Amino acid sequence: MDKKILLEIAKKAISDTLTGNKSLEPDIQEHFIELKEKRATFVTLNLYGQLRGCIGSLTPYRSLFDDIVSNAKAAAFDDPRFMPLNSDEFKHIEIEISLLTLPQELYYQDINDLKNKIRVGIDGVILTLGGRRATFLPSVWEQLSDFDLFFVHLCQKAGLDGNCLNHHPKIEIYQAEKIK
Repeated sequence: MDKKILLEIAKKAISDTLTGNKSLEPDIQEHFIELKEKRATFVTLNLYGQLRGCIGSLTPYRSLFDDIVSNAKAAAFDDPRFMPLNSDEFKHIEIEISLLTLPQELYYQDINDLKNKIRVGIDGVILTLGGRRATFLPSVWEQLSDFDLFFVHLCQKAGLDGNCLNHHPKIEIYQAEKIK
């Protein structure tokens, strides 16, 4: 299956919501069996090189087709950091899909051990502590390539103090195949 089909699915899901049309045909899944597999995805929208929305699933619980459709619509219209996408913005939006592997817990002794085990630029990270949880996709390393800065921002994203690694949070890692 050509991965560009996934981008078309996301684009049509957003377009159909904006226009009220029904150009997205669920029967495409009959032609591409991979679309029926349970997969976790993130859909990221960028407008003029700036983040405009990003919503996803960390674990697979629905078909790849349904996950992309749902996450594309949510990134466009339900990301609480942004107003809903409008038709003018849609003309200039860049869509990126990340296909995630299953998260695996990363066991570590201390922060130095964690530094040695995390693969900068490769691993996406899920941080969990005290009922709070946040993730950064592997692509976030492009903006936050420094380990300490990456984790300060991840802790803050979870609503925790920037030094939350001192409290030994649960760390899970995953990888992502990026489709642009």
